[in-house]
Amino acid sequence: MAELYVKPGNKERGWNDPPQFSYGLQTLAGGPKRTPLTKRIAAPQDGSPRVPVSQTSQGPPPMGPPPPSSQASRPPPVGSYLASSVKPANLPVMESETLLEDVLKPLEEALEDCRGHTKKQVCDDISRRLALLQEQWAGGKLSVSVKKRMALLVQELSSHQWDAADNIHCSLMVDHVTEVSQWMVGVKRLIAEKRNLSSEEEANEEKSTATAEEFQTVPGVQEAP
Repeated sequence: MAELYVKPGNKERGWNDPPQFSYGLQTLAGGPKRTPLTKRIAAPQDGSPRVPVSQTSQGPPPMGPPPPSSQASRPPPVGSYLASSVKPANLPVMESETLLEDVLKPLEEALEDCRGHTKKQVCDDISRRLALLQEQWAGGKLSVSVKKRMALLVQELSSHQWDAADNIHCSLMVDHVTEVSQWMVGVKRLIAEKRNLSSEEEANEEKSTATAEEFQTVPGVQEAP
């Protein structure tokens, strides 16, 4: 292969002299010439801009507005719409204001029931405590929690639920002692007196019923026409 690049000529060179290579033969046998990377490509003669191949292979741009997304066109579920639009109607309104009259009037009626069966001194003390309750309530010195609990206490008292009413009294003395300490003693005494009165009335009613039954069972005794 090296003989192809050796210049012909002097045959008298020594056997150990380096051969003379031909530069022209090397350039001819080197294959086609490459374009240098630093050479600038000439612009086309028609003046149209050259577009990279990567952009031309993507196809024409989409025409018209973008298609709507599936989430935007999907209607909301029927159940969620009904749940958000329909509000339950059976829930109690807990933020309604408790009126003084709704609490004080049942307490005064219970006190009137106890008069004649309880000592006058005890009834007068309960009445004075209820007057303090009315004064503090009207003066805005009682919190909303105290008012609501007193409304529950009155309901339990009117229903003859003595233990429940007494439990509410104890919770008020523990949680709001500074607000209720001046008049809650009278409410506690009223609950006790009302319970005793109710027990006496039930005992008298049972006694009268038993007496009537015994009277009817006595032989030879008949009711007057």
